[in-house]
Amino acid sequence: MGCTSSVYAVGKRKNRPIIPEIVVFTPSMRIPAHTDLQRALKGLVPCHLSRRLACLRNQIGVVAEDTGGSAIAELRWALEEYLPLLIGLTRKENGLEDLVEFNWKTAEDGKQETPVANSWFELLSVLHMMAMLTLSEANSLMIPKDYSGNGVRVVSSDCKRETVDLLLKASGYLEFCFQEVLPQMPTNIREGLSKDLQDGVLEAVSIQALGQGTEIQLGLAVESQKATLSVKRRLACEQLIYFSQAYHCLSGCDTSHGYGKKHLCFIKWKFLEAKAAAYYYHGLILDKGNEPVGHVSAMCCFLAAEELLAESKRACLSFCLAAPVTRLVCTLVFNSYQWRSFYFSFPFF
Repeated sequence: MGCTSSVYAVGKRKNRPIIPEIVVFTPSMRIPAHTDLQRALKGLVPCHLSRRLACLRNQIGVVAEDTGGSAIAELRWALEEYLPLLIGLTRKENGLEDLVEFNWKTAEDGKQETPVANSWFELLSVLHMMAMLTLSEANSLMIPKDYSGNGVRVVSSDCKRETVDLLLKASGYLEFCFQEVLPQMPTNIREGLSKDLQDGVLEAVSIQALGQGTEIQLGLAVESQKATLSVKRRLACEQLIYFSQAYHCLSGCDTSHGYGKKHLCFIKWKFLEAKAAAYYYHGLILDKGNEPVGHVSAMCCFLAAEELLAESKRACLSFCLAAPVTRLVCTLVFNSYQWRSFYFSFPFF
């Protein structure tokens, strides 16, 4: 799902990779590596509590490594069980903040990061993993399914609405990370964190999730006969603002890590696409007036939308080809806006 894992065919062509399909971009996932919690906490917390902490953390790591993060329900349950116990280690009155060295590694290559003796780091990592799992689940829901058996792949409106809820949840996890958790960590630890845990990266992914949620809402509005042009323009403009903010956050970060370059390509593509949509719907509203100047302004908007769409397609290609190579699933903008019929409705095209 998403970019968090590679998918392989079975049988004789077992080692031939399948290019994953992408709708909701999911940055690299991090998973727990071995940490001897019971030994570190021996004599400091009750035995049953240290045993429970170690058991849940080991379960998260094993399941995530064995399934590549695809066992979302099982992982979510374990993380939600682990989280309240972990919060107890962050409380100053317990004096346990710096007693355990927590180990994490990247899911795609298994490379282990430098261990960090700070329970706030562990909380940050757990919340980050929960956010990545939620984004991965949202991507899975938006991959079209052939329910009819006739080769037509569709995404139901219910799936789209559920995806919006998941994107809001993922954004909330990440917002809590950079607003509440990171400030609790010492400066020297914050500066040594892996690049995908930079506050700018976390904020960019959080805002990006809001942008994609708005994009899906715009797609639902386009499909609805009750939605007005003003509503569609407002959603397109909101989407544009979100991706503009996300690009601003990410462009100030070091994107040389793992999925950094691909992430930047994704946000640039979505920004251009949203801007094209905003011009398009603004042009439709201007063209409804009776004044000649309004019609001229509408034509300018349509021409700008066409140029932006062409540029966004180039950005989309750059995103798909950036490592790791992915395949785009066109379920939102390109299908919803019906650009082709729009272009040929005007005599000068």
